[in-house]
Amino acid sequence: MSIKKLIVSAMLAASVLTAAVPVAMAADLPDFSAIVETEGKAVVNISTTSTVKEVSSGLPEGMEGDPFFEFFRRFAPPRMQERQESSLGSGFIISADGYVLTNAHVVARADKITVKLTDKREFQAKVIGSDARSDVALLKIEAANLPVARLGNAKDVKVGQWVLAIGSPFGFENTATSGIVSGKNRMLPDESAVQFIQTDAAVNPGNSGGPLFNMKGEVIGVNSQIYSRSGGFMGISFAIPIDTAMNVADQLKAKGKVTRSRIGVVIQELSKELAASFGLAKPSGALINALDPKGPAQKAGLKAGDIILKVNGQEVNSGGDLQRLISDMSPGKPLALDIWRNRAPATVRVVPEELKEEDSRIAQREYRKPGAQGEQSLAQIGLRLQELTPMQLKQAGIDYGLLVRAANGAAMRAGIQPGDVIVGVGSEPLQSFAQLKKALEQVKKGGTVALQVMRQGQVQFVPLTVGDAQ
Repeated sequence: MSIKKLIVSAMLAASVLTAAVPVAMAADLPDFSAIVETEGKAVVNISTTSTVKEVSSGLPEGMEGDPFFEFFRRFAPPRMQERQESSLGSGFIISADGYVLTNAHVVARADKITVKLTDKREFQAKVIGSDARSDVALLKIEAANLPVARLGNAKDVKVGQWVLAIGSPFGFENTATSGIVSGKNRMLPDESAVQFIQTDAAVNPGNSGGPLFNMKGEVIGVNSQIYSRSGGFMGISFAIPIDTAMNVADQLKAKGKVTRSRIGVVIQELSKELAASFGLAKPSGALINALDPKGPAQKAGLKAGDIILKVNGQEVNSGGDLQRLISDMSPGKPLALDIWRNRAPATVRVVPEELKEEDSRIAQREYRKPGAQGEQSLAQIGLRLQELTPMQLKQAGIDYGLLVRAANGAAMRAGIQPGDVIVGVGSEPLQSFAQLKKALEQVKKGGTVALQVMRQGQVQFVPLTVGDAQ
């Protein structure tokens, strides 16, 4: 065969392979059309209207050029005005008789809620219950024989699996977007008690409350939040696991509220170095660094330094796991904690108590990761500080304090150590981080300020030179 014929044959073979590649790739990509057609019927559009009251100046419109404008501006009594606000969201039907699941923030403060089905029927909805901490709300419309979403198991979800979101972003009804699960068990720095499913499926305002499907057409999550610096989708969205959402919905349906438990511990996340120091092979578990003196954990004999490994046989890999497992338990029902104490395993039985609604914010702060929230930096003197939780303040017997998380430079040379608590500046008790920062700013470079520092329960004055050479 001549060289010319060999070249032509090779070019023909290459063209055949090139044409076949897109076909093969297309065959491997998921097709969501069947899920949209069948399961999409259970997805609803939710629109709300609410009345917003505002205080106005009390001046009539168009008075800006009037010679008496300044007089009226100062002395005219304010008046209350009302205006109507509307918002959009999504949801999905979980029972044929009209129960609808959505986000709590979608229907918050709504005076009127309209649920629109894919067949264009519209119904006025009633809020059966709403839980802001999990961002789940249960609605009811008067209808029968409705299409119902099939529910899956969020525990079976794996990072990398394909998912489909259906909702009404920016009011565009029945919009489908796809992506993959990009993370699991995400704890966000807010008041939420949820370990979210993270995806890269495009979710925007209006998608809130809509379902997140797996490839079987089962709902595995409720789209709730996005991470964005622009207000629009930036590649990261978060969904409430369906088992968490349904647990809340069942309680809302049964009693109109959600009951949670607490044992009264402050948790610190385990690092590799900390785990090794306690004799653990891996950094798995939740380290107790403080207890409520009157809480269930204290009464059960738990101590600071104990590491909780399991709750009723379920593994605890992080503080978030512990929070979720304890929160889901029934108050007053004993539970078994597998712990690690003095380099050996042990078991402690604890009777959790009900977490009161007014304590929800405090409870969330008790479980937060160090440095994740409330941490402040004073780089000029080499300090990283964090506000003490209400429980820690109570234990220390102080009204306010800043825990030293790291000390370098001038602070280290003054003898301040990680674990110290700054409780005052000069003779003044500390009331805020801003107060400390302002006091340091008022000291001239090379000047000295006396800080009241608590260490092992004892308060001492520590002279700190501001602007000390690094």
